[in-house]
Amino acid sequence: MAMWDESSTASPTQRSCLPSYFVSEYLNINTPCIRVTFLKQFPAMHLGIKVALVGDYNETHKAHQAIPRALAATTDASAEGVWVPTDSIANGNSLSEFDGIWCVPGMPYRSADGALRAIRRARETRTPFLGTSAGFQYAFIEHARNVLGMYDADHQKTNPKAATPLISPLGCALAGVTARVRLSPGSAIRKAYGVPEMKVLYHCSFGLNGRYRRIMESTSLHVTAVDDQDEIRAVELDGHPFFAATLFQPEMDAPSALVNAFVTACGKAKDRMVKVAS
Repeated sequence: MAMWDESSTASPTQRSCLPSYFVSEYLNINTPCIRVTFLKQFPAMHLGIKVALVGDYNETHKAHQAIPRALAATTDASAEGVWVPTDSIANGNSLSEFDGIWCVPGMPYRSADGALRAIRRARETRTPFLGTSAGFQYAFIEHARNVLGMYDADHQKTNPKAATPLISPLGCALAGVTARVRLSPGSAIRKAYGVPEMKVLYHCSFGLNGRYRRIMESTSLHVTAVDDQDEIRAVELDGHPFFAATLFQPEMDAPSALVNAFVTACGKAKDRMVKVAS
């Protein structure tokens, strides 16, 4: 998996370098760096799907270990995840080169604002988005702040005295818990799995504060999975090509039907961009 840091001193030309194996394999040129613009002479070449993994990589984090395997197990073998540290996202425009955005588990983020900027970009530009665990929690916060005008909505893990504690401790922590969820008919998540209910794995102890449930349910962020206690466990954004967020962690099961659906959506987005560019 590649690493990306927007604050790097590397020039744009250096950042757009292709891996040396690609150059030697396809161009038979023994050099580690060719500008992407050079590839305009070779329009038939397929560079693959590029997914921004928004989060602060930790090699000991089980979900971070699992995500590369989940991407590799999708039907599109070209899918590549690029780690984008939350504190490197100065603005959402830095993510324009990616075909999809995945806001990954791992709380607390070094920059909650960076994560929120990434989610906002995915929502506003209709870029395929997947949020899992902490990504689910911050999808709610982004929507509350930027769509509903709840500007002080926050996460109680990082802001215990939040004026609007949108994300609060669960009544029963779900760290390492496997439990059943029911999937809403017609939702992207149900289409992906092809079943009305299933067992899922969690590793979290925070979720949507029930005090704000009715407010969130009245928006375009639709509930698409609930557990046996009718607690919200997944949401999708109405009218978006693919915007799904789950409190559970589909990346822990490879192959994952939901990750595969996300990557498929990324591929369609990439194809649309290629057609526009041509």
